Amino acid sequence: MRDFYTIRINFKGGIASPAQLKTILETANEFQVYKVRFGLRQQMIFDLPRNYAKGFQQKAQSLNFSFESDTNTKPNIVSSYVAEDVFQTGNWLTEGIYKSIFDGFTEEPQLKVNLSDAQQSFSPLFSGHLNFVSSEIPDFWHLYIRLPKTNKVYPFQKLIPSAEIPSVCQVIEKLILKSDNQEQVGINDVFTKISSKNFISDETPFTPPAFSLPYYEGFNRYGNKTWLGIYRRNELFSIDFLLEICELCEQNKIEEVCLTPWKSIIIKGIGEESRNDWSNLLFKYNINVRHAANELNWQVEDDSEDALQLKLDLVKAFDEHDLRTFGICFGIKTRPKTEVYASIMVRRRRSKLLKVIPFHYVYDISYTEDFNPNGRTKKYFYKGAWGVILAEQLRRCVLQYNKLKAANLIKDAGMKDDHVEDESATSELFDSLLLV
Repeated sequence: MRDFYTIRINFKGGIASPAQLKTILETANEFQVYKVRFGLRQQMIFDLPRNYAKGFQQKAQSLNFSFESDTNTKPNIVSSYVAEDVFQTGNWLTEGIYKSIFDGFTEEPQLKVNLSDAQQSFSPLFSGHLNFVSSEIPDFWHLYIRLPKTNKVYPFQKLIPSAEIPSVCQVIEKLILKSDNQEQVGINDVFTKISSKNFISDETPFTPPAFSLPYYEGFNRYGNKTWLGIYRRNELFSIDFLLEICELCEQNKIEEVCLTPWKSIIIKGIGEESRNDWSNLLFKYNINVRHAANELNWQVEDDSEDALQLKLDLVKAFDEHDLRTFGICFGIKTRPKTEVYASIMVRRRRSKLLKVIPFHYVYDISYTEDFNPNGRTKKYFYKGAWGVILAEQLRRCVLQYNKLKAANLIKDAGMKDDHVEDESATSELFDSLLLV
């Protein structure tokens, strides 16, 4: 039996107020927790020694914050809130609209809810069960539903106003989360039970944007302010460091710390007068904020030392080959039920001796259609790779992506002259590249 519990704490949409964050960190530290990490669904995760569990629970109740211990039955609401102003501007979706929707959730959903700006690719669009994507009509959202334990996403044919998102989620949850002895609900049953006089027809099909991951760490200017992104290679943030971040935020009237879907944090609204204070804090804790882009573009399942070590080994192999990975999001799964957002996925599984007896680990490499991590159609590049050849096979998959991108750029340049697209030729080119 492990000598600790894994604690998960949700922050709706990835927004943590410095005061709230400080209270939780101080409580964890009181019970012998010294480091925390952040998850793909913008949660805080840490290991609590078993002999302190009762005291921690009593203190959490007295301070009115909730948590889960060794479970994840209430996955956090994921949002692209962190991207607003710093990576995405100029549309109707504002920070105030996000917060108004979050406030409408009086209880934490048991289904995975994603709330995404349609024009960004920093946060995943379809990794949830209930995926709301902003439409071209102000204050209305597309809805895409993925039933639990399935991979297909179904579009709802009406747009939903912001104010009704929490109630729609509640209705759908009641339909889907039935007891085990009842027949599983079908998607048509769900669609027929969602209704409101405020819905409008969805007449403009949504096409996900091309994936482009912004560089999300370091000091960066936006307007007359600065934002600071902090990533940790081992995924661990010391509580002492985070407590000083909270104190600096409070001193400079910064009202939130944003948790990202990349297991990092972003602080917005840093004024020029306090820039040196933030730099000094990074010096004090020896925090590096200029990692290579090919290390930042990974989605690694939560709470998995094996997956994290595999990522570090593969990044090292990429560095040795000086491999270009721009435009790709890599994912790693070592457990079957984790939901990871990726263009190219590495999945570890047990091979079976005589098709029955679990044997050594092997790896499957798959990719999404057009290598867009928001795609749900999966194709395999290589199945059953042994660990010793995994890095090389993954490198070859990246080379195929780069060849495809180069071919598409040539094709697009030709279209500007001819205004003709030969889809069959493009398909044949794609197939031939993958056979190399």
